[in-house]
Amino acid sequence: MRDDELRRILTDANPWWRTATSGDRTAWKATHRVLQGRGQFDLGYRSQVLVDITAGPLTDALVVLAGSRRVGKSVILMDSVDALCRRSDIDPRQIIHIPCDQLAARDLRRVLTLGRELTRSVDREQIQRRIWLFDEITQITGWTATLKTARDGTPFGDDTVVATGSRWVKGADAAANLFAGRAGLEDTRRLRHVAPMSFRDYLIASGRHLHLLEPVHPAHLQEPGVRRSLEAVAFDVDGYDVAWQEYLTCGGFPRAVAEQVRDGQVSTAYLKDLQAWLLTDVDADAPPESIPRLLSELEQRGSSPLNVTAAAEALGYPNRPTLDRRVDRLVATFAALRCPQRSDDGNIIIGSRPKVYLADPLLGWLPHFLRRDLPSPDMTRLTEMTVGVTLARVLDDLDEGRWLAGDTVGYARTDSGNEVDLCPVDATTPSGSERTVPIESKWVDAGWRGEGRVIAGKYNAGVLATKSVLDVTEAVWAVPAPLVCLLLR
Repeated sequence: MRDDELRRILTDANPWWRTATSGDRTAWKATHRVLQGRGQFDLGYRSQVLVDITAGPLTDALVVLAGSRRVGKSVILMDSVDALCRRSDIDPRQIIHIPCDQLAARDLRRVLTLGRELTRSVDREQIQRRIWLFDEITQITGWTATLKTARDGTPFGDDTVVATGSRWVKGADAAANLFAGRAGLEDTRRLRHVAPMSFRDYLIASGRHLHLLEPVHPAHLQEPGVRRSLEAVAFDVDGYDVAWQEYLTCGGFPRAVAEQVRDGQVSTAYLKDLQAWLLTDVDADAPPESIPRLLSELEQRGSSPLNVTAAAEALGYPNRPTLDRRVDRLVATFAALRCPQRSDDGNIIIGSRPKVYLADPLLGWLPHFLRRDLPSPDMTRLTEMTVGVTLARVLDDLDEGRWLAGDTVGYARTDSGNEVDLCPVDATTPSGSERTVPIESKWVDAGWRGEGRVIAGKYNAGVLATKSVLDVTEAVWAVPAPLVCLLLR
């Protein structure tokens, strides 16, 4: 792009520069399209993923914010701008927002120069630290190398940087280019995952009056204090069950939750938005109906290790690699999570078949809602997926980067060939590391002991995530799945 085009992009993307010297530094919000769009579906939910950046002292921190499209990363950036503009110690012209959708690597290099030049008025008395907010930077080939060069050789190295992205390509090498000595001197989390709303977030946003259990470390799910907490809400398990079923129907994308609460269902328009995102990122050359068919096939096979050959044949793909590529892209765009088989010592068994979990329940419903000839998803499978994804996010919170490395949850086999859905894995604790409590997901409201024998036989402990059964009197506890998720996150 020419410089005049880049200047126009910067000026349009930073309306707070115009209101910097006015009486109302946040007047730009009234006409900002991103915030106006959120206003139509606003239940009051606000992500806290950047609160340390917006409320703490300005530093040379560099943060990468990764998450799927439609999850609200752009809204998070605008909420961050709003919070920064309200601070008396920051001039709004220090904040530089760069939408990267149309930029190439050479444009990114030039924008770093133009952004500082257009805001040079804040440097009259002394050089001021900038706050750079790059939206969807991961679509630029070579973005990490460009930022690396700028961090090493220009004032950009002293600035606060937040970069968001919807695709994680291993070849980008963010760890080597950005995190190795270029992510700032402060001990802050550099790689952050923006996820759809958790079950806890959903309960708060939807206004349900259910007690919110305090989260515990996944290695401590069977502590005596947890037993007492569960017994205190035993009278209300049916209320949690109803809320859980609704959450499994709408998922955690903020707009979907708002539509479910307001209208009783997620709109077809939003489902088509999700389909368009997945079609673009997974296989732009395929017909639109390919996405519902792919998601439906993965959902139906989600509680078992994925037989790639059988699934590829069912989908009409010419070979296994075609399906492998699509699953890889779903994982890279945060729409799916692999749950590999692990050995008794917690290591991933190389060459084994992983399960593939859809990262949000709504992705399991999308096929049926858009194509009635496709089956509706199974609540048992959706429950296993959602509990597994919740645990994976907790493990990523405890150990930065585990989600993107594909090293979160896993399943195990018993000597008789049965599976334990979520086997023990190492998780960081304040004192070092502990193994997580094993979890088996069985969406039942009676007869749970027979289902619990598998996990009891292998570990003599664990949690069976049920529909509505609560029994914490034996070595294996039966705990309703919604309560398991509240205890986790």
